[in-house]
Formats: sequence, structure tokens, C-alpha cells
Amino acid sequence: MSTEAAEKHRLDEARANRAAWKKWGPYLSERQWGTVREDYSENGDAWNYFSHDQARSRAYRWGEDGLGGISDDHQVLCFALALWNGRDPILKERAFGLANSEGNHGEDVKEYYFYLDSTPTHSYMKYLYKYPQAAYPYDDIVGTNRNRGKQEPEYELLDTGVFDDDRYFDVFVEYAKAAPDDVLVRITVFNRGPEAASLHLLPTLWFRNTWSQSGGGSKPILERVTSARASTVRARHTDPLFLESLGDYDLHCDADVPLLFTENETNNARLFGGTNASAYVKDAIHSFVVHGDTAAINPAQTGTKVAAHYQLDIASGESQVVRLRLKASEIGAADSAFGDFDAVFASRLQEADAFYASVTPPAIRDDPDRVNVMRQALAGMLWTKQYFYYDLDLWLDEHGAGTQLPLSERRRVRNSEWGHMFNDDIISMPDKWEYPWYAAWDLAFHMIPLGMVDPDFAKQQLDLMLRNDYLHPNGQLPAYEWNFGDVNPPVHAWATMQLYLIDKERRGGQGDVEFLKYAFSKLLVNFTWWVNRKDRTGANVFEGGFLGLDNIGVFDRSSPLPTGGYLDQADGTAWMVFFSQQMLRIAVELALEEPLYEEFVEKFFQHTLFIAGAMDRVGERHDEMWDEEDGFFYDVLRLPDGSATRLKVRSIVGLLPLAAVAVFEEDILTRLPKFRERAQLFLVRHPELAANMHLPQEPGVANRRMMAIVDEKKLRRILARMLDESEFFGPHGIRALSRVHLEHPYVFQHAGQDYRVAYVPGDSDSGMFGGNSNWRGPVWMPINFLLYTSLLRLYAYFGEDFKVECPTGSGQMKTLLEVAKELGERLTRIFLRDSDGGRPAYGTAPKFRDDPHWRDLLQFYEYFHGDTGAGIGASHQTGWTGCVARIIQVNAVLTQDLLLMPGAEAAAARAMHGRQGPGSDTRR
Repeated sequence: MSTEAAEKHRLDEARANRAAWKKWGPYLSERQWGTVREDYSENGDAWNYFSHDQARSRAYRWGEDGLGGISDDHQVLCFALALWNGRDPILKERAFGLANSEGNHGEDVKEYYFYLDSTPTHSYMKYLYKYPQAAYPYDDIVGTNRNRGKQEPEYELLDTGVFDDDRYFDVFVEYAKAAPDDVLVRITVFNRGPEAASLHLLPTLWFRNTWSQSGGGSKPILERVTSARASTVRARHTDPLFLESLGDYDLHCDADVPLLFTENETNNARLFGGTNASAYVKDAIHSFVVHGDTAAINPAQTGTKVAAHYQLDIASGESQVVRLRLKASEIGAADSAFGDFDAVFASRLQEADAFYASVTPPAIRDDPDRVNVMRQALAGMLWTKQYFYYDLDLWLDEHGAGTQLPLSERRRVRNSEWGHMFNDDIISMPDKWEYPWYAAWDLAFHMIPLGMVDPDFAKQQLDLMLRNDYLHPNGQLPAYEWNFGDVNPPVHAWATMQLYLIDKERRGGQGDVEFLKYAFSKLLVNFTWWVNRKDRTGANVFEGGFLGLDNIGVFDRSSPLPTGGYLDQADGTAWMVFFSQQMLRIAVELALEEPLYEEFVEKFFQHTLFIAGAMDRVGERHDEMWDEEDGFFYDVLRLPDGSATRLKVRSIVGLLPLAAVAVFEEDILTRLPKFRERAQLFLVRHPELAANMHLPQEPGVANRRMMAIVDEKKLRRILARMLDESEFFGPHGIRALSRVHLEHPYVFQHAGQDYRVAYVPGDSDSGMFGGNSNWRGPVWMPINFLLYTSLLRLYAYFGEDFKVECPTGSGQMKTLLEVAKELGERLTRIFLRDSDGGRPAYGTAPKFRDDPHWRDLLQFYEYFHGDTGAGIGASHQTGWTGCVARIIQVNAVLTQDLLLMPGAEAAAARAMHGRQGPGSDTRR
């Protein structure tokens, strides 16, 4: 088999269930402490109930965490790193960061680690952790951040001086699979400092503690294999429950090193002054290594947690390598564990290179920096998978909120209405430290870049959120662990359609119709939930609360308004037009296969018109979202006395209507004659709906048809603001709030109080909705990605004759294709090296600009400074920020001819798969 085909063959085997290549993967969280699942407090204070300090001594209930670790897909058996530099007060077993109340801008991980590589089957993975040689400055980090105000930046680990003089270790961890149940581990430690330094390296293997819980089965065992020449541990199960999912495994070390055994049991004596269930507890390895407590370790060489204890002395500038192998016990003998080790690693790395070359456009292969950004973005997406276990029915019972109790006796705890949920899956996370839980709208964006490399996983993830044990019986999609009942923007249908089209190109033009039919059936239920629950007056005007945009508005939109009354939300209503359009697009695709779905084409055509028409009704009115004078959409505040006023905050709330664009090929109306006839009759009966939006009667390029909230006049007016560099069009993408509000904040007065919205390009200065994210100026990748793709759809309809000034006021007239490419390039430049060698994402940090051991390492932040592009918020939210990989890929192949050929909207996907000719019959 060719090197290029090897990873694709593994994906095919996994898809057909011929080989479990995804059984092992990077499924450990980076933070399990401080999560909702581990919170058993009376007041729901998850951060303080289970702290970082407790994590080393307290067994988790629902999952595990570790440094650069892996586990099986049900997290029965876990492997990760532990480190000690001889100076730290604790063994470094997990990433440290600030709890939400400790940081001046909310929670924040304070470590430097990087996801460098991964194939979709995790046949090869690479991770880097930078470990200081001085004592980790825990107290300094907490104290300094706690004393800083919201107007000051966060205090980062580099700011402490702990990396001065390069006194740190680079700890690289690589994994390579010789077989689905045979994982090779190579740990390479570099001493970057000016002097020799020592490191305790402790690769650690342990069982997740299930045996302490009711129904968790009997306790498994880790024990030393005494017959092996080098140190070997056998992981054995005694319970059939686990033997069905995971057989016995051996961990082979490459040398005869001490094995430190203990139990994964809570140290009740240390934490609570209680009695321990075992003489050997979870933090015993810490006690042994850091404090020299030899009695802490089990001399019988058995337990449920074990670490191989390597003590490395490394000269300045030198490195040492440690090799291990975790494989099913029946595979080979311990003596032969390392015979093919280097050859397997070399092959897997070669295959990974070949796989990524196959998804990298030829146009950028001579641009190593751009290729590096794309590959690390995808690596971060693949590393940020996590095993997520949450049985809500059981969890609620444990909190005194279960349905078996009389209603009068039930406690009110978060997620009480979601007792149907049972999550026991590998899920794509936004971030495994700041956000070690799934978020429905984040996940939808994740699937676009993941669809580039593993469309099967991407489809499975979208299906997962629609399953009966996720989707609420009333039709609501779960938002996220902190409050499943919050409302996220309805982007799932869009992601489904996007992924279907990407996958259709991969499959040679044959779409996965069964995937589309299943998703459509469940999305129908979700759409009905929106119509029934979020359209307060039945007027096709939608609310939804903060809708994931946290503090963008005048008020906290998820709380009762201080004015009384309610909001007609421009973004909520635009999102629903967008949702309805995507359902229309799916229905069209299905109707071309099965006439039954033509009824749904009609249904969503009408829904789209009714909702879009509600945003700007016929006539000049003062209670609708479109403001003719400003040429912009705004939220409308409806007051208890029946009056209404527009809240004239120029934000992405008013840009979102641009995303609601659907383009159809010429022959769609011919192939759906029943729909065409009924649509014409509907428009005759409702001429008012056709007055202020763009409808399919008007042919565009190649006789394409388009449905959009905005007609050409509105489109030009909104684009003039969006592309104005003094407003939205920043040097690194579209800002969430117009920069005009820097000098001219929007102020709304009520009852003697001013409610003020000002442009804040960086960290939030508002405590609204938690205060740890900011939509008042920074660049957010997901909204930019939606606008980027909508510009391409608009170009596919308008073509070369439609030009706008870009940037506004520059005198440069550009097609919408050129505008999209410019936006894509500005977003990509966040991560690319500039003329000074720095990357805007890292601000002015000289370490990331000048140091050869830092400058090619990338972090994909939650959002970015609206003026400088510096990364802000969660530093590892590759999640939706990973969409930059798709932007790089698409921008590299976009040409005028490509988007003007049949099936224009799928043209970029077609180009990625080598079918660029005009003969394709792919439609969108």
C-alpha cells in the first residue's frame, strides 16, 4: 500500500468496523476539576467545590484528566505524563489555571502546551509541553491576576520570568499505532537551559475509578509482570462489564526502571480529615517523588494507578528519549516490544505527511508557514476530542433532584429538566481546559474543518447532537454542560448541509442521503421547538436570549429586562431565516431523490418568507428591525406600554442577515414543478413578503436563483458599513462591534441609569453574562466564517458585474469573490508571520517572535483583538477557530471560473478533491 493511501485505508477500515483504529485517542480532558459533573455542592459553585489543589488527591466521578494523554474510547484505562523538576511544590500531573473568580478576565489556563500533529485515526500524534526548571509560580499567578482590574491584561506565565534564560524543558510526546490495540509512545525531553538540569519523568497508567460507584463493577488491577526483562505493567480486568469493551493490556518500558504503584482512590484524610478506603491513595506518587514518602507506595507492586519513574540528567542543549509501548497482552512478547519501534514511528510520520499533502492545495505547498498553520489547526481539532460521560438521571438522583422523589422534595439544581440525557461518547470539544464540555453551536462549526480530514467522524458528531439521549423531548438542542437549557444559534442544519456537500464531493458526486434524511427528521423537531417557544407573539419575530453572543447588547438578553417588556432580536430572527433556508436547501436535495420531500420544500420556502418579511415590513415603520436612515438592522426594544424603539448598537447582530443567503441552480424549479406552481401562488397571495427581500424569480449568473433577507439595495448599504475599516473591517477580520462606538458609545437611559455599549477591542470590561468573553469589538472566527461563505454564495449569484468599494472609501472596486478572498486573507494573517517575524496572534511577545523553539508553535485562541489581532480568551479553542484551516484551503483554490461553473457553491469542495471540470452535476 502506498504511503499516501495508508491513512485513508485506516479510515475506510474504521468506517466499515473492520478495525477499531479510533479505539485509542487523545480522549483525556485537560481539566476535570471545577466542572459541573464533578460539582456536588449545595450552591452549584463548581469551580470552588472541586479545586485544582484537590485534583491530585481526589478521585473523579465522571472522567479523568492529564498532560498529553490518551485513553480508550470509554476511558476505562488512561495514560498521561507526570513531571517533577525538583523544585515544584507538587507533581505536575495536569495543567494549572485560574478559576473563574480568580482571573481578571475569567478562567484561564496558565501553561504552554501545543498540539503539533495528529492523523484522523490518531495513528500518529505529537504534543509539546514546556515545563519550567524553576518552581512553578502558582501563588504569583493567582495573586497578580486577582489584583488586576478588567482594564488590565491578563498576567501570563511568560510574564512571571519563569522562562527567562531558557531555563525550561521541551517535553515532546509522540504516539504511533502499530495496530489498533498497539500504541507506541516516544517521549523526547530537551533541556533548553544554559546548564545541565534534572527531570523526573513519570509516564503514568491508571484506571478510571468506577468501582467506588454503585453499579461500577469490581475493581480492576495493575500489576508488575515479573517475568519481563524490562519494567512491564499488566492492566487486568476482573469484571465482564469491562472485558467486553477493553481486554488486558501491557505497558512496556524500554528500561528496568522503578514502578510506583498506588490506588486511584481519594485521600480523604488529607482533604476532609476522614478515613481512606485504602492505605494507598491517588496522590501517593506525588508524596513519594516530591516528599520522599516511601511508605506511600504499595510495595506489593499492584494497584489501579502506576508510574514508571525515570530520572533524567540532561546536559544543556541536549535531549533524552524514553520509549514505551501500550498494547493488548496477547500481542507479542515483552522482549520484542521495541524491535520495530523506530521503523513503525518512521512509517506513521511518513504516512501523516502524505495524508496532509493530499488535503493541502498545490497553490500553497511552497508556503511552509501557511501549510504549518493549516496543519496545526487541524491537529488541534483532532486532539480536542474528549470522552464525555454524563448520566443526567443518575446525577440528578445524586443531587436530590431525581424524578423518583415527590416534586415537593426535589432540589432545584442546574439541568433539572434534562434527566433524559445519557452521554457516553467521544465528542469534539471547544477546548479541553477552559471548556472541557461540548457546546452545540461550537460543535457545528468544528465539523467544517474536521470534514476536510474525517467526514465520517464529522457526520457522526452532528448525528450525536440529534440523538434521543441528547435532543430534549421538546425538541431543544442541548447548549452546554453549565446550562443545557440555554439557547444557542441554530446552525446545526447549516453544518449538516455543508458537510453533506463536502462529503458528496469526496464520494465522487454521490451524496450520503441517509445521513441527510436522518438529520432532517430531527431538525424538523428542533425547528418546531423554535417556532413554538421563541416566537413570543406568533409574528415570526424571534428571541433566544444571549444566543451565544454573551455581552454584545445593551442588556443581558438572557435575563428579564430592567425596562420590562422584551426584545425583538435582529440576530434571533436572522438566525431563524438562516435555519429555515438551510432546511429548504436540505429539502430540495432530498426532493430531487424522493418526491415526498417536495412538500417540505414548500413548507420551508413559506417559513423563510414569513420570517424574513417580519424583519422589514412594507412601509416605513418605527418598530421594525431595518433602519432605513442608517441602512442597518437593529434589535427592537418593546416596552410594557406598547411602544417600541430601536437599540442602535452597530454590531454583528445587524450583519447576520447577510448570512441568510441560499442559491439554487437554474433547473431546480424545473425539476420540482409542484413546488414551482405553489410558490408562485403563494407570492401572488402575499405580495408584501416580496417587497423588501430578494426572491428566486430574478435570475442571476447562469440563471441561478437566490433567496436572501437583503435585496441588492440593502446589501450594498450593509456592505458599505461592514467593509469600512473605521467600523467593522479590521486588519484581521470583521469586528463584533463597530469601531465607531469607541468615540461614540451607544447609551440607553432608563430610570435614571445609563446602559452603555462601547467598543472594546480586547478583553472584556463588562461583567455581563459572566464577563469572561467579549463580543464588543474583537474578531470571532465563527461569525467571520459565516460571512466569508455568504460572500461566496452572493458572488455565485451576482457574478463579475456586482462590485463594491473595498475597503469602503478606498476607491478600489472589487467583486464579492475578491472581497471574500480579502476577508479570508485578513483572518489567516492572524496566524502568519509578518515582516518582523511575529504573528499577530501573539501580540508583541518577543519569545514567540524571535525564539526558534517558540516561533513556529501556534495557539488558536477563542477570539482576537479587533485592532491588533492578538489572541484573547481561551488559548486552545482550536474548536471553531480551527475554521481557519478551511479558509486557507478554500482561499487557495478560489478563482473566477471556479465559482461561475455549475454547482458553484460546491466548487471549492470539488477542487479539493481534484474534480474542477464543468461537467460535475453537484448542486446546491
